[in-house]
Amino acid sequence: MIKRLLASVREYKRPSILSFAFIVGEVIIECLIPFITADLVNRLKGNIDMKSLLLTGTLLVFMAVVSLACGGLAGYASAKASSGFAKNLRHDVFDRVQSFSFENIDKFSSSSLVTRLTTDISNVQMAYMMAIRVAIRSPLMFIFSVFMAYVMGGALATAFVVVIPVLAVGLFIIAKKAMPAFHSVFKKYDKLNESVEENVRAMRVVKGFAREEYEKKKFEAAAEDIRKDFTRAERIVAVNHPLMQVCLYFNMVFVLFVGAKTIITSRGSTIDVGQMSAMLTYGFQILMSLMMLSMIYVMITISLESMRRISEVLQEKPSMSNPDAPVTEIENGSIDFKNVSFKYSKKSENYALSDVNLHIDSGMTVGILGGTGSSKSTLVQLIPRLYDTTEGSVMVGGKDVRSYDIAALRDSVAMVLQKNQLFSGTIKDNLRWGNESATDEELIEACQLAQADEFIRLFPEGYDTYIEQGGTNVSGGQKQRLCIARALLKKPQILILDDSTSAVDTKTDALIRKGFREFIPETTKLIIAQRIASVQDADMIIILDNGRIIASGNHDELLATSPIYREIYEEQTNGRAENE
Repeated sequence: MIKRLLASVREYKRPSILSFAFIVGEVIIECLIPFITADLVNRLKGNIDMKSLLLTGTLLVFMAVVSLACGGLAGYASAKASSGFAKNLRHDVFDRVQSFSFENIDKFSSSSLVTRLTTDISNVQMAYMMAIRVAIRSPLMFIFSVFMAYVMGGALATAFVVVIPVLAVGLFIIAKKAMPAFHSVFKKYDKLNESVEENVRAMRVVKGFAREEYEKKKFEAAAEDIRKDFTRAERIVAVNHPLMQVCLYFNMVFVLFVGAKTIITSRGSTIDVGQMSAMLTYGFQILMSLMMLSMIYVMITISLESMRRISEVLQEKPSMSNPDAPVTEIENGSIDFKNVSFKYSKKSENYALSDVNLHIDSGMTVGILGGTGSSKSTLVQLIPRLYDTTEGSVMVGGKDVRSYDIAALRDSVAMVLQKNQLFSGTIKDNLRWGNESATDEELIEACQLAQADEFIRLFPEGYDTYIEQGGTNVSGGQKQRLCIARALLKKPQILILDDSTSAVDTKTDALIRKGFREFIPETTKLIIAQRIASVQDADMIIILDNGRIIASGNHDELLATSPIYREIYEEQTNGRAENE
């Protein structure tokens, strides 16, 4: 896991190494300063001349400046390295997510992926900065300080034999008890983000049903749950400080008492005032190093959960991939379903589609009808390999879709999904998602086919009108027509409309279908609809129920042979379901 994450350091290895080098220099100098200071204090008791005093003082000032410079440079290098590492890690995770199929995304959930890309990577960034700076500085400071303490104080340094184990064991127990609370927080972050995402997306529904207070309470409950976990963990971690203070003061009292007694009894022959002052400094450095190590332990332990979650995304293999020698040319838009069955999860007992057999000639217009939950959308999502079949095969242009290059296959299939999505940017920017090199004339032609040109020209800025995030400044019907125009710009061999004209009136719907017949006759068109009028003139109409095709044929054939189709038709032509 660590190796996988460290692969994202890449070009930031140099500042990481420089940070280590500067820290080593800083620690060595900081450990030498008390040694030189102790010698100066002892020499002051004798007849030291002013020249020696000035030289020693200048040396100490120079060492302090160099230590400060090393510390500053180490901070700069570690900040640059950790920020760069986080940037690369976000890129790698986002790049991996882009390769995921819908099955992979369903496994993690979108809110969890957002948390991993934000909160988790921020935790790992902080842990990396601590690892290349504090986690190096503290052990080095501890080792050098213990060594210098024995050099300076001899037997007096045995105080650390008592203090260090007590502090180390105490800090370990504190961190161990705090970790379960930290671990539970991340799953709750996912739920919090999911609540925010859901609320923002459904803001119109929330306001339409006057459920603002309910949503506030739901959010406050989730936030309060996280606060409780963090408070419990931080309350445990807060014991670190008093424990360190107890050990520090014990060490000071021991050194002062035993050191002063030794100085008096030996008259400075065993240990002198300078050594005792150095011992106090080294004791403080040792205990602060252990304190920082405990904080590092807590931080890295918290980050381990974030590391694990990020690593899960990086090691997740896309459920679908290109074959060894993928086919890049799609001959035509013919579609075949051969004994197709599908379920969204391998663990699921029920199939969304069962025993589907279907042949569609290239250029045909096919209508798909069925009740809610009949798997209409599922059926068409198998064509561009948004999902792979569980059993059987789907063929496009006479070849199994799994034999094609995924990008080439999806480039030949244009889908206008049930949930239309526009992006922040101009209308032109959104349309060119279908073809980034499309000319203005091609944009206008596609919009005319989709019956969007007329309303676009009514905007003051026309095709340069800015679309807000999610298309919130255009109506549902306008959004649908823009999405249809965007799909047409791909000049696809297969066009799939997943209930994509539900928000337009029947006249506009008819004009859109007329444009399809006249301008893209060779494109295979699959139209999922609730209104029979939207598919009445299709070459073939399929009726789905519980994931099975229960009837197929043209309008006249189904009127004669399918009671379900005839019932729907009679209801809608009588006007009772005209706008459904």
